[in-house]
Amino acid sequence: MLVASSLLLAACGGGDEEEPSAPSSSEPTTAATSEPPEPTYWPLTGLERTGKAPNHPVIVTKVDNTSSSAPQIGLGQADLVVEELVEGGYTRLAAFYYQKVPKNIGPVRSMRASDIGIVPEGATVVTSGAAQVTINRINAAGIPWITEGDPGVYRETSRSAPYNLFARLSEIAKGLKAPQDDPPPYLPWGTEEDLPRGGMASTLTADFGAHSTTWQYEGGGYVNTNSYAAEGDRFPADSVLVMRVEVGDAGYRDPAGYPVPETKFEGKGAALLFHGGRVIRGTWTKDGHTGAIQLSNKDGELTVPAGHVWVELVPAVDGDVTFAK
Repeated sequence: MLVASSLLLAACGGGDEEEPSAPSSSEPTTAATSEPPEPTYWPLTGLERTGKAPNHPVIVTKVDNTSSSAPQIGLGQADLVVEELVEGGYTRLAAFYYQKVPKNIGPVRSMRASDIGIVPEGATVVTSGAAQVTINRINAAGIPWITEGDPGVYRETSRSAPYNLFARLSEIAKGLKAPQDDPPPYLPWGTEEDLPRGGMASTLTADFGAHSTTWQYEGGGYVNTNSYAAEGDRFPADSVLVMRVEVGDAGYRDPAGYPVPETKFEGKGAALLFHGGRVIRGTWTKDGHTGAIQLSNKDGELTVPAGHVWVELVPAVDGDVTFAK
């Protein structure tokens, strides 16, 4: 900031001081100017943020996604949701919270090794635990987690185990330390105007084997037509991002004897971005477990319109994605 000062002129004779000369209209004035602050954005939605960041890290909660979970509680306030394969061809949800934290969330279920690539750096996971081999790998990856026995995690007496573990997320958030820096963006965010035209697609189905998730475009967003969420508590998806992923063997079996799969959320694969009743084909890349997710199509970089996104990590083999006008 430049400050212009008028000069004091001393008289040459008579010993009297002259009054300071008035600035001419062409001289700079002492006006203070300031640049507007750079806008900040929510890392999990890409929407512009006003005010300070929350005083807690990103919280990822593992949520059951079978009919036994109905009704799921707390998905309606999630910033972003990732659906991942678990054993038997069923799925589990990783619900991300930062901008808003619900009072309660659940049913809370266990982690998988797949979560090492899904959970963003610096986030804390709320979980019912995991097999010891998975816990060892989660700990080695430096991912903090909270489970039964920790403050805020409780059993809901009106439900049957193992679908009765819930978490008071607002209480848990108060006990977590805020990160020193803002979390990085989870997806490459942009605007609707940035998108290529794409093709028409008002319905889509992500098939994981034993479970399929169906979506209908209506009212400017996507409705999960076979959701287990409580009425009025469904995730408000502005976009659905499908990424085809390789799936390996986690190296152990669940109590029912099914081999536990491990989603390899690194490398590259095909992508389908559904937004505004249209679909854009592209490719995703991710450098290792902690690398940033990048999207591209034949014209170059592809961004996701800022808003609430449901991510489907559909197996490249034994999974399928269908859509229609």
